[in-house]
Amino acid sequence: MTKLAPHITSFLRDYMPRQRGYSPQSCETYAFSYRLLFDFAATRLRVRPSMLMIEDLDAPMILAFLAHIEQERGNGASTRNVRLAAIKAFMRYIEHKVPSVLEQVGRVHAIPNKRHDQKLIRHLTMDEVRAILNAPDLASRSGIRDRAMMHLCFAGGLRVSELVGVLTENLALQHGASITVQGKGRKQRCLPLWKETARDLRAWLSARGSVRVPELFVNAKGEPMTRAGFEYVLDKHVGKAAKTCPTLRNRSISPHQLRHSCAVVMLQATHDIRKVALWLGHADIRTTEVYLRMDPSEKLEAVEAVVPPELRRGRFKAPDALISSLLSDLEAPARSREAPT
Repeated sequence: MTKLAPHITSFLRDYMPRQRGYSPQSCETYAFSYRLLFDFAATRLRVRPSMLMIEDLDAPMILAFLAHIEQERGNGASTRNVRLAAIKAFMRYIEHKVPSVLEQVGRVHAIPNKRHDQKLIRHLTMDEVRAILNAPDLASRSGIRDRAMMHLCFAGGLRVSELVGVLTENLALQHGASITVQGKGRKQRCLPLWKETARDLRAWLSARGSVRVPELFVNAKGEPMTRAGFEYVLDKHVGKAAKTCPTLRNRSISPHQLRHSCAVVMLQATHDIRKVALWLGHADIRTTEVYLRMDPSEKLEAVEAVVPPELRRGRFKAPDALISSLLSDLEAPARSREAPT
């Protein structure tokens, strides 16, 4: 039997961040998946999580855990697949460290992902984006910050982790405004900025003052803005914008919807999915193809480019109401005679 604790610690603290270069956000997501799994397994086996063995995480235990998060926690199939992917990543690490569990690891790898309906991604119209960006009070320091933060998130199509991780030194506002962000897999990309976005960022830099942290956006205490902090800011201004924009009422707008909205705008402007993938920092263009399903203009161009088949036309003439009623009266006795006795 092999203790689990030393290996999961090495996996999260050394292998993922140092050897594979995973971002802190990815490590945090994986760690949360493992915490759920270990709590479930410890409860099921009636032991403390620190006493779990690698051999305890066999295929039946993983299947029971996946059923638990769907039935008890109410998670959907996509979340279930994310948890399973994290488990398989750790198992790939373990099979090199503990060869004696190769057969067990193979059975875990054989667990398939669950198929699920892929609904269209929700995004915001330009009128809705405008209403949200106009919601902050630009006479206050926090309002200037909120406008700049939400504007940059939309215009750059940034993930929340990219937005809160932007450094002041990576913002260039002279000779063509641009910003350098660090995306998934520690991949950097440089994005040009709209003049309006650059203007809001200049206003924030003027109001930001001298802050000791290098991050561009800070909270009221002068500390780096967090993911939860930005979600709170966005939710607050969506509520204010809903008073003037009825389509925002009773809607929950996530920060990622700003990113989706940017992608749709870019696709409609460029009609080039490769440019959208480059802008969003997608490593695989198949990830970006989801926006093709969202944008009807792409399909409309395809419809207009095809010549429809020429078909014979005809005209339907509705029968006179009186004649129809007489025909039905005549057909009724005939049907009754034909009916079997």
